[in-house]
Amino acid sequence: MNGSVFNVTMFLAILPELWIFVLASVVLILELVLPKEQHRLLGWVTAVGLLVGIGVSLIVGVPPTQAQFVWGDLIRFDQLGYVFSLLFMFGAAMTALFSIHLERLGQRGDYYVLMLVSTLGMCLMASAADVIMLYLAIETTSIPLYVLAGFYKEDEKSTEAGFKYLLFGAMTSAIMLFGFSYLFGFTGTTNLYALVNLVAQKQLSPLLLYGVLALILAGFAFKISAFPFHFWAPDVYAGAPTPITGFLSTASKAAGFAVLIRVLWVGFPAIQPYWVYILTGVSIATMTIGNLLALAQRDIKRLLAYSSIAHAGYALIGFVAVSELGATSVIFYLIVYLLTNLAAFGTVSVFEKKSGSSEIAAFAGLSRRSPWLAMMMLVAFLSLAGMPPFGGFVIKFAVFAAAVQRGLIGLAVIGVLNSIVGLYYYLTVLKVIYLYRSEEEQVAVPIPEASLLALAVLCIGVIVMGVIAAPWFNIATLGARAMW
Repeated sequence: MNGSVFNVTMFLAILPELWIFVLASVVLILELVLPKEQHRLLGWVTAVGLLVGIGVSLIVGVPPTQAQFVWGDLIRFDQLGYVFSLLFMFGAAMTALFSIHLERLGQRGDYYVLMLVSTLGMCLMASAADVIMLYLAIETTSIPLYVLAGFYKEDEKSTEAGFKYLLFGAMTSAIMLFGFSYLFGFTGTTNLYALVNLVAQKQLSPLLLYGVLALILAGFAFKISAFPFHFWAPDVYAGAPTPITGFLSTASKAAGFAVLIRVLWVGFPAIQPYWVYILTGVSIATMTIGNLLALAQRDIKRLLAYSSIAHAGYALIGFVAVSELGATSVIFYLIVYLLTNLAAFGTVSVFEKKSGSSEIAAFAGLSRRSPWLAMMMLVAFLSLAGMPPFGGFVIKFAVFAAAVQRGLIGLAVIGVLNSIVGLYYYLTVLKVIYLYRSEEEQVAVPIPEASLLALAVLCIGVIVMGVIAAPWFNIATLGARAMW
């Protein structure tokens, strides 16, 4: 490969990250240049800029058929990182649209810059082929999110959310870094793809690898809010600004799974049965605890937090299948889940701004106050429940099929039973929206233009992916096959 081609490849491998960096710089400059009354344009610039970046990446940034290592083998230019990078950019664009109508967010350039920097970190997480790059990417993702979770400085719940997220995140990050340091000490390399051969050559004791993996899994379990590191999610989700809560529960979780897939499947095949057993137990505990605790919630953001925990358990079903179908089902799950959960939190954000409450009881009579908003909540919640013809049905079917294909029939049955529990509390919310009456039924709930656009795109996407699943499933398959 000649130098010019190599340089072009290096550039294309980090095209999404470069685009996001330039966009963040533009937003900062515009905040200084534009008069304060025009600062709402910053949200539109962020959203449109990210969508244009997706278009540019689709045209010129497609990875080659044969994956390539670039930037000193720190980055792997492949379909897996590419698909996730586009997903993160799309999630950030929708979050920016949901933020425009909120007075304390929509006019703050630093808010959008922090979100863009976090998105840049997520893109690097998905493409990292070296644990040093991986750790730097995780911190680049996490530190802006700590600030964003506590962005409402005058709100006690928001500052509590940011502080808790920071404390728990720093603790698990330190534990994970400790595991990475042992990994380097035992093998002499930080490259994930070189790790496998070195482990075999040095004939490392499985007990040593078990210990290292346990430390690393602590950090990943926190990132995807899986048991027993799920405890931070309800308080942080309830206190953070609602658009950021949606971003945390979707894009950040997807980034965690992207890293989990690459690190465990590529770096630790030697002790695969060990981590499969562990994560099978984690999957069962995560979805069961998430669903059972969601039943008792009276605040819709806390309910969606426990729902998010449960969905991490469902996605882990496909992960522990350790097959091409398993990897495909996890990637497809994360794509549809991002659309669905962003739609759910987007509707909550719109309603919360009007009513000032996120209590489930406050949603009574919403179908009469805003039929379109109620219908969008219907689409999002039925998809989360796994009902056809929405995308949520297809992704749950995919992860259960992957488990059955590998003989994990018991795990699939537990997943189905948990889905039934989940259906109950999703329908409970819809019952309040459509069947309960409210004294404020005559007070309409307007949907801001930016939020309406985002909700329309997300809800249509959820329906399309449920009805015409094959093209999206094929995209996920390309990402799964590019892992090795």
